[in-house]
Amino acid sequence: MIAYILRRALYAIPILIGVNLITFALFFIVNTPDDMARMQLGAKRVTQEAIEKWKSERGYDKPLIWNARAPDTGRITETIFFQKSVRLFVFDFGNADDGRSIGHEIATRMGPSLALAVPVFLVGILVNVTIALLMAFFRATYLDVWGVILCVAAMSVSGLFYIIAGQYVAAKLWALVPISGYDGGLDAFKFLILPVLVGTVSGIGAGARWYRTIFIEEMGKDYVRTARAKGLSESAVLFRHVLKNGMIPILTGVVVVIPLLFMGSLITESFFGIPGLGSYTIDAIQAQDFAVVRSMVFIGSVLYIAGLVATDISYTLVDPRIRFE
Repeated sequence: MIAYILRRALYAIPILIGVNLITFALFFIVNTPDDMARMQLGAKRVTQEAIEKWKSERGYDKPLIWNARAPDTGRITETIFFQKSVRLFVFDFGNADDGRSIGHEIATRMGPSLALAVPVFLVGILVNVTIALLMAFFRATYLDVWGVILCVAAMSVSGLFYIIAGQYVAAKLWALVPISGYDGGLDAFKFLILPVLVGTVSGIGAGARWYRTIFIEEMGKDYVRTARAKGLSESAVLFRHVLKNGMIPILTGVVVVIPLLFMGSLITESFFGIPGLGSYTIDAIQAQDFAVVRSMVFIGSVLYIAGLVATDISYTLVDPRIRFE
């Protein structure tokens, strides 16, 4: 089992290197530093002197990969690739265009993102699995049929509708919670109630329908028919056997999402004014702050790969066949 975990972890290294190279190519070869400068300064009537000054202030005036004019190791270190891409592997993100440390901003904004994402994640799993089990237990009945219809209808509605409707009804009409904003400590609770509720409700359609499909598929297998033949009740079969064996495919979608909780929700944080990593990314895109966008892309890649490795490891905990192969 230890060898399996190490092998899966080592597989992530070349993947992360490849993602870093692709990111570098997109940000500095396809979209050159000169293009970045023109986008920031204005594509029309911008002088070459202004472009060179902008590049010098942000460290984009160096050669891309090889600096032939630098001595010794400086030929590698005094390049855009080393200073802007290689340093990402040690989580040295540098500064944003406004001069603030990207690493400090990420550390500061991670708390609000987790405060929103973790409750949505946990409550969403509990609600979705519960609804899916009920539909599977009462399969082929009116409860199951109408449950599937409502799930499909909920999936067809844009997430923006839930956000706007929630803000209008709960915050504006009923004045139960603030419409947007955030505060630290226990005061954050009143600002998070509505976003958590909206995030949970908007995910019920897709989540419950997917889990129902998994449970229905498990209920048609041989071990379920054997359990019923032995006289076990339908509820015992469902909760003791089907739920346990259905966790293997569920882990694929659940564990991989856990690391991405640090990234926050782009849309939800922006609409509710929560100063998390999601809104930080949106603000950077709008301001064309390429240093922040590049850093967030790299962090997202690292977290996604970590989620894939964690998914593989979790398989060994629930499936003995993987553990002993």
